[in-house]
Amino acid sequence: MNYRKPFEHATPEEMGVSSALILEYIENLERSQTEMHGLMIMRHNKMITEGWWTPYGPNLRHGLQSHTKTYAATAVGIAYTEGLVKLDERIIDIFPDESPEDPSENLKLLTVRDVLCMGCGMDTMPRPSKDWIRDFLATPVNHKPGTTYMYNSTGSTLLGAIVRQKTGLGLFDYLKPRLFDKIGINYDNLRCMCMPDGMEVGGGGMYATTEDNFRLMKLYADGGVWEGERILAEDYVKLATTNQNDSATESINNPEASDNFLGYGFQIWMCKPHRAYRADGAMGQFTIVLPDQDMEIAITETAVGAHWAQSTLDITWDFIEKISQSEALPADEEAYDRLCRKLHRLNIGNPECQPFSPTVEKISGKKYKVSSGDLTPFGFNFMTGQKADGIDVFSLDFDDYGFVWNFVTRSGREEKIRFSTSGTRFTNLLGKKEDMTQLYLGDAYWKDENTLVMHGRWVETCIQDTYVLKFDGDSLSVEPDNNSAFRFFKPEPIVIEKL
Repeated sequence: MNYRKPFEHATPEEMGVSSALILEYIENLERSQTEMHGLMIMRHNKMITEGWWTPYGPNLRHGLQSHTKTYAATAVGIAYTEGLVKLDERIIDIFPDESPEDPSENLKLLTVRDVLCMGCGMDTMPRPSKDWIRDFLATPVNHKPGTTYMYNSTGSTLLGAIVRQKTGLGLFDYLKPRLFDKIGINYDNLRCMCMPDGMEVGGGGMYATTEDNFRLMKLYADGGVWEGERILAEDYVKLATTNQNDSATESINNPEASDNFLGYGFQIWMCKPHRAYRADGAMGQFTIVLPDQDMEIAITETAVGAHWAQSTLDITWDFIEKISQSEALPADEEAYDRLCRKLHRLNIGNPECQPFSPTVEKISGKKYKVSSGDLTPFGFNFMTGQKADGIDVFSLDFDDYGFVWNFVTRSGREEKIRFSTSGTRFTNLLGKKEDMTQLYLGDAYWKDENTLVMHGRWVETCIQDTYVLKFDGDSLSVEPDNNSAFRFFKPEPIVIEKL
């Protein structure tokens, strides 16, 4: 594990911010329809607030979704700084073997810069395949590149492929000595989903800590320089953090997300406060730079729906507007003490508790077979083309603490996941060290004597699964659901047979 030089700390008042105001900000975030996971606030290069809501923690990696895009763009920025990539370089020249034999006039115009600012000129993006680069370049470029905006996650993954094509290194291997090691991101703690050809999913597949995200955007806030060493060229940082492509058309698909209509840099969004910008991942992964206030804010959370993610930003802008000065404020030990006590007691709340039902004696240890549909905590991923590994046979084995969900998947994977029925959550460590996620929390309660509600939470993601099991004599029905922002279709009904 690499040593990470810690940031300097100060009280909020020393940096011109009221502790009472930060406490109000946190409480407003908690009152919104989001679930907070992590928060970091820096002003004048001093950390003034850090907090994580149990079971989330400072060194626990977290699914970033599209916040990953800013890491991919940073790799291109470093390659640009090293003279390996030019912004006006044509994509068909970088990937001659994957380009069509007779490229369209618009495809001939597509450059690295266009991909960076979501100006590919396409109206669709291809699904993952082993030949995804070829598929991407075969997608019709219906508009002159750079003249329209379309959020293109496959294009973001192409940014990493550009670096791989130029250097022979994958995204993470390229970034390790040039970015991660230099700014204090622990490479060994990172994870990233991969495309079928092994390329990291630069469009949304990364897992990193709240502080990793903070450090990435602190590099941009400081103009591409870290501790006196230039990592990103000054002109690249300026382009990346200012509007390069109008994004007003985002209002068509995400009308509630008003901060998405203000313009786009290089995989970085513009924000409502003057000169502010942010890296942004679905379900509320934000790292915000506010140059006029000399502040940076990192947030990890679960926000279900664009309107609730926008609520987090609106609450943040209200907080920023109340900061009236840059100089130190008089010490306020009472307010600071209240803030510190709040930060040490953050948690997401306890689950419901009803451990008792006469049905337990009838079902404990009984085996059930999933004859149709996908019942599994190991879901599919549309970014990688990964298919769900559905459960074949399972049982629920009850004891005084709850029960163990024993199952075998169709691929032969065997797991035992414990669920608590005591009003707490049980922590399971599943799979292998190299897996994307391993920590899985299980809790359950009896809604009535025949209905068992199970909650399974992958702590390193925003996702919580819910399973409603209804027992009726020898029959069992299961209704699965989750809070993912990426549910694009209704799943096939699940049919259960008792063995």
